[in-house]
Amino acid sequence: MTHVIGTAGHVDHGKSALVQALTGINPDRLKEEQEREMTIDLGFAWLTLPSGEQVGIVDVPGHKDFIKNMLAGVGGIDAALFVVAADEGVMPQTREHLAILDLLQVSGGVVAVTKIDLIEDEEWLELVMADLAEQLSGTCLEGAEMIPVSARTGEGLSELVAALDRYLTTSTPRPDLGRPRLPIDRAFTISGFGTVVTGTLIDGTLQVGQEVEILPQGLMARIRGLQTHRQKIDVAVPGSRVAVNLTGVSTDQLHRGDVVTRPGWLHPTTLVDVQLRYLPDNAHPLKHNSYVNFFSGAAEVGARVRLLGVETLQPGETGWAQLRLESPVPLVRRDRFIIRQFSPSRTLGGGMIVEPHPGRRYRRFRPEVIARLEVLAHGTPEEMLLQTLATQQPCTARELIQRCGLPGEVATETLQNLLQSRQVLILNADSALEVTNLADSSLYLMTASGWQGLLERLRGVLRAFHALYPLRRGMSREELKSRLKMTGKVFNLVLSLAAAEGQIVEEGEAVRLSEHEVRFTAEQQKKVDALFTSFRRHPYTTPSYAECEASVGPEVLTALIEQGRLVKISDDVLYLPETYREMVERVIAHLKSEGTITVGQVRDMFTASRKYALALMTHLDELRITRRVGDERVLRPGFESRLPW
Repeated sequence: MTHVIGTAGHVDHGKSALVQALTGINPDRLKEEQEREMTIDLGFAWLTLPSGEQVGIVDVPGHKDFIKNMLAGVGGIDAALFVVAADEGVMPQTREHLAILDLLQVSGGVVAVTKIDLIEDEEWLELVMADLAEQLSGTCLEGAEMIPVSARTGEGLSELVAALDRYLTTSTPRPDLGRPRLPIDRAFTISGFGTVVTGTLIDGTLQVGQEVEILPQGLMARIRGLQTHRQKIDVAVPGSRVAVNLTGVSTDQLHRGDVVTRPGWLHPTTLVDVQLRYLPDNAHPLKHNSYVNFFSGAAEVGARVRLLGVETLQPGETGWAQLRLESPVPLVRRDRFIIRQFSPSRTLGGGMIVEPHPGRRYRRFRPEVIARLEVLAHGTPEEMLLQTLATQQPCTARELIQRCGLPGEVATETLQNLLQSRQVLILNADSALEVTNLADSSLYLMTASGWQGLLERLRGVLRAFHALYPLRRGMSREELKSRLKMTGKVFNLVLSLAAAEGQIVEEGEAVRLSEHEVRFTAEQQKKVDALFTSFRRHPYTTPSYAECEASVGPEVLTALIEQGRLVKISDDVLYLPETYREMVERVIAHLKSEGTITVGQVRDMFTASRKYALALMTHLDELRITRRVGDERVLRPGFESRLPW
């Protein structure tokens, strides 16, 4: 699981100092920031929590003049680290930042009451915390843990880290919807690498080598490298802070707010339908056709507000509106946004994108328009099904339809559409796409992105096994099932589909990557050749298992047996496959002619010791080719079907 924390709070309340105390990283990277001792632009750091998770931290400016920079950083966070100085308490940007977090529906977080080293009166600290609790009431941070801390002395820091860990442990991971979006908050050049952009990844994964599109310009590029917390990675997952090294574009072509995504699915827009919440502390109503500053993700553009159902929107009210953006912004349904007044600069409200591509400018006060927006606000059936499936997959079609909350007929029709468009996959590889009654179906389903993620987990486990045991044919099915933490039925379906796609190969009880081959080194092959020479020199009295193991090594010997180049008939006896077949055929021929055979006769037949003769006949008994009767063996009826070739 990957999370990003964002700071918030009034200017000079110690956000950056707290981040540096927690992480050892100074988030104020600009020379002007360090000279003025004030955060101006976004800063970044990371922290390893007690649970072992490494979380990203976005440090935002608190000064009112830099709120727009703050908005570029908080759009993708999973939790807020809300900072209030004990010596000052709640201040103007404390309230504004809290309102922004609430409008963006940040799920919650932890409150740090900083600078407690400046407070001598404990009653004052209690009053500040009581006032703060009152301010948080009714917001996304209501009930959040409040931890008194000092970045200077270190007091309370361990308690703060533990509180963050507790909160994030219970939070829902970012869904992988197969539609990656990385809103760019920084773009720069690194010598020897070229263009690098950073941001918080949402809605999907990015991979090294992947072709991407940069919107709204429609530029095409390729991912040369990925990093998170300065560590190279091959795949970036939703909810992570990511640095992307791009080829094919230069930094002068890129801007804060541009979006890196998979080509072909996301389209910029200049007209959007929204559900708008107007903050209660606004002094005046919001008028129709007001000009505002629009923020979403890391983007900022001017916009006109067309109120659709009312003449004016009163402070504290929520209504429907259509925004005309001055320049295109790539948006999807249910994205959050903020609107601010230009002068004097202040946050007016915000809400949710209901329809990013309405297609036309509505006439105002039309009941059918309002009714449509009411339905869209709850999400499309496709989105509801995909998000429901993404939270618990794989699951059966019957379970998905029951859980998604849609009417049965709508759910079934929507699921058929998603199956046909390959956004949802059936794990049962041999099942037809068209199913008569999905509502009663026990077919197992996964989202396309979920399947790719599971496939990568599967391949990763096998890749690690092959690296550790390069001479083994593959990992046992039971061990692989345990590593993937799957039930037997789902595990079998996953392996069947992965094999059908050519990703893996099943060989008996062993599973390997399709590209894996067992190869001996020159030195190992030399030892194998010497061992086989010994087997051919004495084909019926071969070296013992222990002698073979000493000659070529345990791993090589196991590989020879798995490859069928040696046949193990007992714990101590092995033969070349051609010798083994010859011996079995000669014993069967004798039994067909004479009716019975003894161990002594087998010993004399091959001029071998009793050890080898007894091992061979016990082996044939176990294969149910022969049956012991006293000191003799006889052929079993139907033995031909049990021959091992």
